[in-house]
Amino acid sequence: MEPSGVLIINKEEGMTSHDVVNKIRRLYGTRRVGHTGTLDPLATGVLTVLVGRAAKTAEYLVADSKEYIATLRLGITTDTEDITGEVLTRCDSIPSPDQVTSAVKSFEGDIEQIPPMYSALKVDGQKLCDLARKGVSVERKPRHVTIFSIEVSPTDTPTDYILRVSCSSGTYIRTLCADIGAKLGCGGAMASLCRSRAGDFSLGNAHTLEELEEMSEEERVSLLCPTEKLFLSLPKIELPEFFEKLSRSGCEVYQKKIRTSFAVGERVRLCSADGKFYALGEVREYEKGLAIKSIKMFDIE
Repeated sequence: MEPSGVLIINKEEGMTSHDVVNKIRRLYGTRRVGHTGTLDPLATGVLTVLVGRAAKTAEYLVADSKEYIATLRLGITTDTEDITGEVLTRCDSIPSPDQVTSAVKSFEGDIEQIPPMYSALKVDGQKLCDLARKGVSVERKPRHVTIFSIEVSPTDTPTDYILRVSCSSGTYIRTLCADIGAKLGCGGAMASLCRSRAGDFSLGNAHTLEELEEMSEEERVSLLCPTEKLFLSLPKIELPEFFEKLSRSGCEVYQKKIRTSFAVGERVRLCSADGKFYALGEVREYEKGLAIKSIKMFDIE
C-alpha cells in the first residue's frame, strides 16, 4: 500500500523546497509528494510535506499562521531583500538599539507588503523570480498581511538583530526586513531565516533528510501524521452510520437531519460514528435547505 500522510521536515540551508520533494519521493517510493509554504534556499526549518493521498489536500488547506526567527542586517539593501542578492546600497550610520526596537515594533498589526520580485508568486502565469532573473520588473499589488507579534534582540554585531516573528500566511520576512531598514533610513536585508512553526507543526515535530536516510522503511512510514491534522481547525462532525454511507456515496446530508447549523461555504471534518476522519465536507444550499456534501475523500472503504 502506498504510504500516505503528513511529514514535517527540518529543511537545511541551500536546498530548494523542490529538492526536498524529490528526496522524499525516493525515500517513500511514490511520485505523489507535494509541500505547502515554500522555503527559499537560504531558509531553514519547518517544511510541511504531503505524501501519497495527502498530496491532493493542498488546494483545500486553511491558511495557517507561521513563526520565524530571522536575522535583520542593517546598513545594506539588495535586489533580493536578503544577503544572497546583489548589494544596491550601503550605509555606515546605524540607528541606536532603541530606535531599531521602536521601528520594528511599529510593524505589528495589519500591514501591507509589496511582494519581492525574487519570489515564487505568479503574475500572468509567470513566476516573479523567473522574470527578475531576466532583468524584468513588473508592478506588484500590495498584499494585506498580519504581524501578530515581533520580538527583537540585539547581537554582538551592531548591524545585526534577531527577530522572532509570528505572522499570517503569505508574509514575506525578507520584505519585512527591507521595510524596517527603509523606515530607519539605513536600509536592511534578511541575513538568515528559520521557520520555527507552521500552523500546528513546529521544529519539535520535524526531522532532517539525513535522519530519514538512516531509518528503515518502517520507521519512515511511522513518522507520517494523519491527514486530518491538516484540518484540525475545522469543526468535526461524527455521522451515524446511515448518514455516513450517504456522504460516502456522494449524497448531500441535510443539516436539519443531523442537527447542525453551519453557514453556507463553511468546511467541516466528516468522521464516522467512532470518530474516524474520512472526508472534508462543505455546506451548500439546496432546494430543501442547507446540507453538507463531501468534497474530498481521504479514507476509501
